[in-house]
Amino acid sequence: MRKTILSLALILSAGAAHADPVEGIWKTQVDDGAYAHVTIAPCGGALCGTISRTFNADGEYKSANLGKKLVWDMQSKGGGDYRNGKIWQPSTDKVFKSKMALSGNTLKVSGCVGPICKKQTWSRVK
Repeated sequence: MRKTILSLALILSAGAAHADPVEGIWKTQVDDGAYAHVTIAPCGGALCGTISRTFNADGEYKSANLGKKLVWDMQSKGGGDYRNGKIWQPSTDKVFKSKMALSGNTLKVSGCVGPICKKQTWSRVK
């Protein structure tokens, strides 16, 4: 019985220990007068970022984009590098190939269509 409890405790703690360091809530930069909090979490075998809160100059507001995926199919390559994802820019309704680079509480996010790239630096909220 004691071995079973110990085994179960090890299994449960191992799952928590394997959470990707990019998981959490991130604040985007302002784009077209608004910014968002994006919750990054596993989805399938990849990472996705969903718009969880939206803000403008007047404060928090209920955007039509709440709950929509902003980032998807992002793959961890190790060492804080993420590749092969897609990112949606709500202000232009365009989807870009995306990559991210994590350094502490800063996440550099870029999206490209051909040679044209857009970049933002997001900060960790939680």
